Amino acid sequence: MNGPLQDRTVLVVGRGGGIAHAIAVAARDAGARVVAAGRHQQALNEVYAGEPDISTERVDLTDEASIVALGERLGAVDHVVSTASARARGRLADLDREAVRLSFDTKVVGPLLLAKHLAPRMTQGGSVTLFSGVAATKITVGTLALAVTNGAADVLARSLALELAPIRVNAISPGVIDTGAWDALGEEGKAKHFADVGARNPARRIGTPHDVANAVLFAMTSTFLTGVTLPVDGGEPLT
Repeated sequence: MNGPLQDRTVLVVGRGGGIAHAIAVAARDAGARVVAAGRHQQALNEVYAGEPDISTERVDLTDEASIVALGERLGAVDHVVSTASARARGRLADLDREAVRLSFDTKVVGPLLLAKHLAPRMTQGGSVTLFSGVAATKITVGTLALAVTNGAADVLARSLALELAPIRVNAISPGVIDTGAWDALGEEGKAKHFADVGARNPARRIGTPHDVANAVLFAMTSTFLTGVTLPVDGGEPLT
C-alpha cells in the first residue's frame, strides 16, 4: 500500500539523532525519499548507513551560500522540515551575545533562507515545517533567549504561510522531549527533570521523538493546514 508521502522528496535539516532522526524515518516509512542534511554530513552518513531511501547532504543554516548550494544539488523538493537549533540558556545577566545570535540565526534566519531558496523549487502541494518550542508560551526565568527565538519562529511560520501560499507553512512546538538535548544535566539531573515535568503535565509523561514525528507527518500531509503552530507539549503551558 502506498503511503501518504509516496514518491515525494522530503528534506529534513538537523542532527542525526533524536527528533530529526525520528522524522526522517517516519517520512521514509510513509513513502518519501528523504534527504537528511546538517552541518556534519559524515555523522549523518554513519547514522543512516544502510537505511533505504534516506540520503545525506551538508548544509549550514548560518551560511546562505551553503543553503543555495544545497538547493542546486537537490533540484525539486516537496517538503522541507527544519529542526535545527542552537540553544542559549540562562538568566539575562549570564546571556552571551554570540550564543543568542547563533540561536536566532539557526532557528529563525536559517529557516527563513531555506524558504527563500527552496520554495521556488517546491512542487504543487509542498510544505515547510519549522520548529518553535514550549518556551515561547510557558515563560520561565532562565529561558529568555529560547522564548524570544521560539516566538520569532512562530511568527515566521505565519508570515511565510501568507507570502509563499499556496505552499503551506507550519511550526511544531515541542515540550520536554526525551532526546540528547538534556544530557548536559547529567543522568541524575535529567531523570529528576523528566520526573518533575512528567508529574505536572496533564499528559503525565514527557514526550518522545515519535510524538513529534507524528505531528510533523500531520503537518506535511494535511493539505488544509497552514500558518499554525502545533503544540506537542503534553499540556505543559497549562501548568
